[in-house]
Amino acid sequence: MMLDSHADPLVHDHVFLGSSHDENARRTLLVVALTAAMMVGEIVAGTIYGSMALLADGFHMATHAGALAIAVGAYAFAKRNASNPRLSFGTGKVGDLAGFASALVLGVIALGIAAESVGRLFEPREVAFGQATLVAVIGLVVNIVSALLLSGGHGHHHGHEHHQHHHGHVHDDDRVRPAHRDNNLRSAYVHVLADALTSVLAIAALLAGRYLGWVWLDPAMGIVGAIVIARWSWSLMRDTGAVLLDTTDDDLEREIREHLAADPGIRITDLHVWRVGPEAHAAIVSVASDGAVSGRDVRRMLSPVHELAHLTVECR
Repeated sequence: MMLDSHADPLVHDHVFLGSSHDENARRTLLVVALTAAMMVGEIVAGTIYGSMALLADGFHMATHAGALAIAVGAYAFAKRNASNPRLSFGTGKVGDLAGFASALVLGVIALGIAAESVGRLFEPREVAFGQATLVAVIGLVVNIVSALLLSGGHGHHHGHEHHQHHHGHVHDDDRVRPAHRDNNLRSAYVHVLADALTSVLAIAALLAGRYLGWVWLDPAMGIVGAIVIARWSWSLMRDTGAVLLDTTDDDLEREIREHLAADPGIRITDLHVWRVGPEAHAAIVSVASDGAVSGRDVRRMLSPVHELAHLTVECR
């Protein structure tokens, strides 16, 4: 016998968007606008003044603007199709898909920076230190502003009121798991941090080159930046890939088992737990019992597990 967690099928839905979905979408769109404006300004100025440094940084910004645009598109798609019946568990994981794609772009950027830096180590090029430093400083300011815009919705949920739908009601829970993050916003945040890092390293290298004659430090810093960015890219791919592959949440699974263990007559015969949104998990629980146990009993025992937004129970 299969029993769903929602008592009234008329109000059953699969909308598992994060509680800050609209706010995060606005933040990301604003950052895209800032990045695009900076990109256009650098390309125009580079063309007018014949500066390869400006042109190169402008096209570099273009790749980040494209990745950020993916994040904005993901927010729009997820909101527009949240109730689409063709999507069995809604659009809660669209952000993770966009985050994975964005992480791939970030990885390609890291490889490009590393390749260019290694090439310049063996074949140093003349650098317009003053002009390039100015570009790096302006880029850093834009990235700091962008990071501040995105940081308000990135991974700072602890200690705040947390709303989760369970059994058709809203619960408050400030015990938010680290995995309950908006990976779409996180991908945008990492892109901005990557740009900020390259700007900081560039400024340090350019100043050392201008005043100490350490021309080699510029490509060396490029390699360091590429390694750090590649690590961020891998971390983001690993986390978003785990969500896309419906990897189980060990802590949540342990919590479910602990609650059901309160009744020694209940045996769990099968258990699946996976994430369906930034703040929501689904679970299929199959139980066997020596006595009479109903799906309603199991749901009542699991009611304290607020992370479960979609629960299906099978009693044998």
